[in-house]
Amino acid sequence: MASDLPLGRDVAYPRAYDPALLFPIARSAGRDALGLDPAALPFVGHDRWQAYELAWLDARGKPVVATATFTVPADSPRLVESKSLKLYLNSLNAARFDDPGRVRELIAADLAEAAGAPVAVAFGLPAVAGQDRDDAQTIDDLEIGIDHYGPPQPDHLASDADGPVAETLRSALLKSNCPVTGQPDWASVDIAYRGPRIDRAGLLRYLVSFRDHAEFHEQCVERIFTDLAARCRPQWLSVEARYTRRGGLDINPWRATPGLEPPAARRDPRQ
Repeated sequence: MASDLPLGRDVAYPRAYDPALLFPIARSAGRDALGLDPAALPFVGHDRWQAYELAWLDARGKPVVATATFTVPADSPRLVESKSLKLYLNSLNAARFDDPGRVRELIAADLAEAAGAPVAVAFGLPAVAGQDRDDAQTIDDLEIGIDHYGPPQPDHLASDADGPVAETLRSALLKSNCPVTGQPDWASVDIAYRGPRIDRAGLLRYLVSFRDHAEFHEQCVERIFTDLAARCRPQWLSVEARYTRRGGLDINPWRATPGLEPPAARRDPRQ
């Protein structure tokens, strides 16, 4: 229940390892609103979490610090609420381990139990990739007027009859709000597709229409994917959002047409 969430209320930081701190949320809540059948999802994907505040003690009591990347499959029945993950990671601060490999295995097992599916855990983070190192085209410099900031308006989306084209469009103007606390969530989003050319002005207006919308990161990306697929009918589509860090964690959901390879793991300059 929402009232049980640790998010949005004062919670004492843990002093001992406690996997029960992880708070799973059924993905069906957001997918029912999009009319998605969990047994026949129209996309593949994952949620890539990057953790910057991870520590434990070695066998002698000496602190060990690390960063980590967690990859949760999009077809897992549950996502993990972000503050609960931060509290869980902090519960490792005073735990002793002989081997860093044991820490990785423990985190993987605990996250898999919460998500209901295997979760990949790797220590370290992907290298920072600059905005000028690929062929993505920004749409943020379009000279257009915008006066709608929520709820999301798929009516803005349109595509040309001519095509197909293959391109990647990028915007750093995606913002939504946490559905529990109301705090802002900021992201850059890459939309790669092949099909009729997507109207860029309409796409930018659509992305900005999330500005006052309250939804979890993962649900926003699934909404963008399903709206683009329905309105623009691309032959294939990939949507990746890279959200800025909060509490030592950033979340990077990716959803795509089945059969597509996941994008290379990267960090946005704002991350």
